[in-house]
Amino acid sequence: MVTTAVHSPAPFPPALAGFERTVTDSFALVMEARSGVLAKAAFDVAGLLLLSADELAELLHTTTKTLRTYRTARKRLSPAASEQVLKLLALARQGEEVFGSPAAFRRWLEKPAYGLDNQPPLALLETSGGIDLVADEVARIAYGDFA
Repeated sequence: MVTTAVHSPAPFPPALAGFERTVTDSFALVMEARSGVLAKAAFDVAGLLLLSADELAELLHTTTKTLRTYRTARKRLSPAASEQVLKLLALARQGEEVFGSPAAFRRWLEKPAYGLDNQPPLALLETSGGIDLVADEVARIAYGDFA
């Protein structure tokens, strides 16, 4: 039987500390998403996943220029984009816990995953449902269920 060591992730960065409870409670996540998260939080989450600004914009179906403008103006993202950012935050925490570091998790995100029909997990992060599929796969890995 293959077992995977589970590590404790680093504490939330100060800029994201307010979301600690939100990402572990589905109802709180939806309520937070409805009011929108600041664009700066999206960039902070991208940093945890080692995503470039262009990759972040692609996942959120917008442009890098728009995201940067929103960040500068301290604007909030739409509810759909906010939900995606919050789910990505939860996924980043889960990935760091299971894979031991953001870099190791990022490497896994880029490689085709058997449990995801040989799709690279990163390609599935464009939708909320895709994030859920990737999170489920990470959970299976954490518990040694590779089938």
